[in-house]
Amino acid sequence: MSARSFIAVLAVLAIVGLLVFGLASKGSSRLAVGEAAPNAPMPRLEGGGSESLADYRGRWVLVNFWASWCPPCRAETPALEEFQQRHGGPRFTVLGIDTQDLTDDALGFAEKFGVSYPLLRDGNGDVADEYGTTGVPETFLVDPAGKVRLAVPGTVDEEYLRDEVEPLLPKVRS
Repeated sequence: MSARSFIAVLAVLAIVGLLVFGLASKGSSRLAVGEAAPNAPMPRLEGGGSESLADYRGRWVLVNFWASWCPPCRAETPALEEFQQRHGGPRFTVLGIDTQDLTDDALGFAEKFGVSYPLLRDGNGDVADEYGTTGVPETFLVDPAGKVRLAVPGTVDEEYLRDEVEPLLPKVRS
C-alpha cells in the first residue's frame, strides 16, 4: 500500500470515527425515564404568548415532537388526536411541539389534521435538543410531577397508545 493510500484510509477512518462518536454521544443524551422533563417556554404555534411544560404541572402530558414535512408525523397525528379526544381534560393532554419547521406550514398541517390539542413552536430545535431527540416524530409521556415515564423515538400508533400509554393513566378519566 502506498503512503498516499494509507493516508487516505486513515482520513476516512478518522471521519467515520468522528461520526460514530457524534451519534453515540447524541444518543446518550436522550432524556431517560425518571428524569425531569425540560420546561423551556416556547411560543404558541397559533401566536398569542408562550407556554412551557411547567404550565401543565399536575397533569399527565404526552409531549409529541413533530414537523409538517415529516411523513411519519402525518401518519401518527390522527391517532394522537383521537387519544386526545378520548382522554383529554383537566388531568391529561397531548402537547404537540412543532420543531424546525415553518410556522405557516405547521399551521396548515394542524388545520388539515384537525389538531385540537395545544401546539407550541420550537423553531430552531433547542427544546428538542434538551430532550435529546434525534429526529421527528418523538414522544415523551410526562407525569404530573414533571418526570418522564415513557420515551418513544419514532412513530406512535393507536395500538401503542392503547397498550403502553393508557395503562399508565388509570385515573385520568374524570
